[in-house]
Amino acid sequence: MSQSKDNIIVQPIDLTAYDKEFLHLSGAIQPHGILFALKEPQLEIIQVSNNTFELLGFQPQEILHKSLKELLTPQEILFIEGCLLKDFESVNPIKLSLNKSTKIKDFDGILHRCDGILILELEPKITQVERDFIRFYHFVKGAIAKMQNAPNLSELCQNITQEIQKLTGFDRVMIYQFDGKQAGKVVAEQKREDLTAYLGLHYPASDIPEQAKKLYTLNRLRLIPDIDAQPKQLIPKYNSITNKPLDLSYAILRSVSPCHLEYLKNMGVTASMSISLNKDKKLWGLIACHHYSTKYVSYEIRTACEFLGQVMSLELTNKEENESLDYRIKLKSIQNKFLEAMPLAENFMEGLVKDKTNLLELVDAQGVVICTDGDLAVAGNTPNKSDIYDLLEWVEAKIDNDIFYTDCLPKLYPTAERFKDVASGLIVLSISQIQKNYVLWFRPEVIQTVNWGGDPQQSAILEQEGRLSPRKSFELWQETVRSQSLPWKPCEIDAVLELRSAIVSIVLRKADELARINIELARSNSELDAFAYIASHDLKEPLRGIHNYSNFLIEDYAEILNAEGVSKLQTLVRLTQRMEDLINSLLHFSRLGRVELAVQQTDLNELVSNVIDVLSISLGQTDVEINIPRPLPAIYCDKVQVSEVFSNLITNAVKYNNQATKRVEIGFLDGDRTSKELPTVFYVKDNGIGIKEKHFDAIFRIFKRLHTVHKYGGGTGAGLTIAKKIVERHDGDIWVESTYGEGSTFYFTLQGKGG
Repeated sequence: MSQSKDNIIVQPIDLTAYDKEFLHLSGAIQPHGILFALKEPQLEIIQVSNNTFELLGFQPQEILHKSLKELLTPQEILFIEGCLLKDFESVNPIKLSLNKSTKIKDFDGILHRCDGILILELEPKITQVERDFIRFYHFVKGAIAKMQNAPNLSELCQNITQEIQKLTGFDRVMIYQFDGKQAGKVVAEQKREDLTAYLGLHYPASDIPEQAKKLYTLNRLRLIPDIDAQPKQLIPKYNSITNKPLDLSYAILRSVSPCHLEYLKNMGVTASMSISLNKDKKLWGLIACHHYSTKYVSYEIRTACEFLGQVMSLELTNKEENESLDYRIKLKSIQNKFLEAMPLAENFMEGLVKDKTNLLELVDAQGVVICTDGDLAVAGNTPNKSDIYDLLEWVEAKIDNDIFYTDCLPKLYPTAERFKDVASGLIVLSISQIQKNYVLWFRPEVIQTVNWGGDPQQSAILEQEGRLSPRKSFELWQETVRSQSLPWKPCEIDAVLELRSAIVSIVLRKADELARINIELARSNSELDAFAYIASHDLKEPLRGIHNYSNFLIEDYAEILNAEGVSKLQTLVRLTQRMEDLINSLLHFSRLGRVELAVQQTDLNELVSNVIDVLSISLGQTDVEINIPRPLPAIYCDKVQVSEVFSNLITNAVKYNNQATKRVEIGFLDGDRTSKELPTVFYVKDNGIGIKEKHFDAIFRIFKRLHTVHKYGGGTGAGLTIAKKIVERHDGDIWVESTYGEGSTFYFTLQGKGG
């Protein structure tokens, strides 16, 4: 609820309204210099500031639409025309003498262009400073040496505040650093002894609106000699070339926002100067200079200060990187351990799970969760699993470029308030959103006391006439910050992203290796199938000849041969017959891999009934009970091949059975029938002789028999191998459970796709 006091309504209002104020189109300049807008190539004056009389002795209307040539000597005009072909930064300032001026004659001229318009700014020349500029050169040289020799960022900041104060004489010089949320903090300060210290104070982001920050990045130095000086308008208001106000983004004389002037006045400041500090082309902070009386700083000194600011901008990266060098080396070492271990693991997530301690240290977290296809592996202090699942559901939509991180999770996700003691800070790394593979790191709440230069919630006040005004109080205001962890360092975020890149690289490399193996395996299988087919087909003819000739010998020469000779021929007939059976089985097996599946919707009840009818002929008088406890479902499959699976399994159930009454049960297991992804599990169960567990895998190998050829009705030992091949061609699995001496149950799944 708002409070009213002295016609002022105090409200927590952000100064975002000033972001919409077109500061660069103010149409006015500060009065300590003159601005000309010139049309090239004639150098015609098409706009001029309304203070020419005070500084030059004649009215603006007297020079509008005239050429600059009428104010300068021919030599100066030639020099300017030569400068127009060069980089202005290399020629500014230009020494100019206005020969027709009745007042100030010597000026520093600063040239730049904007929107195709040439702008010339003039500032009165301070000759004494020029004579002493060599002294400034030596001073700057010493200042640079101190900055370069500073062992850390803190000392670098303190050194430059001292040097800038010596160079300029400002009452207070501060380093004002922006944080990730664009709020500011005074990290270094040099001041008059009688002034209140601002060191360590925080200031809300709204104190410097976004548009002002943008202009700070364009202009590396900004001087306000007197906040009470009245701005001078440009005449005419609109530029004749663009029919718009002149763009003053790059003008050093540009007038000051009324809001900013009032802000300085509320702080008791009369003059100020700011030097931009940029890092990676972004505004890192400001060297903020305050004076409590009017103060003009010459162009030469400003140039020296701007140069020092540029040097410091270059040093920022080095100092910040050096401070975290040891930590980054440690993170790199942890990364290397993962890179060594992960290729040895069955999959990359397993590699992460095996080394959760290093995973915690990778970002200095107190808890970590590895999510693999919905399963969680936890280490350290984390929320409970149900909270983690809810958090994952919320964060999936927040992940950008494979990562999400925050140091104040409860503010973004209010549910986290109840587990803020372990998870106020969060990093989520997405390895695969499709497979739901994530790594989550947690940091606990760290309660902090933050010193503000005034209440940050009172960033603006609304006066009764409806005008926004900046806050008036800058007294120390302390805030207790809760539901927030220590911030994640940029190098920690980089380490997480590098870990993902390494994982992706390993996965891709393994995928390539697997693809090569699969191609080679497919080629080998194809060659093996072709060989088995050709070999089987070509062997049948000579084998049939041996078999037939052996029978002919028995029929035609049995009387001539003795009993031993006939017995040997009969053995030869039996062996060739068995070999033919083996070749037929091999030929049939090889065909299974070469023939396309004829998948169609199939009623298994009808299919199994037909199989039983066919088998009943061969079973003869055998006492067999076949039970189907409930109707079987309809599925998509190759009807002929699946018939063979049931035929082989039922035949084996009867064959390998020494019970008086042989019982066979055919059915399927109850599962999640609502899920289309989970296949139905079918089974064929018997009360036969059973199988020892050590043979569970061997029985599916081709021609593998656990008994002698003649025992249990003989056979080639290919039936289960063929059944396995058919099941696998339907993307299914087959396995056995058995108790030796009591019976066996064969389970299998079929996943033929419908068309």
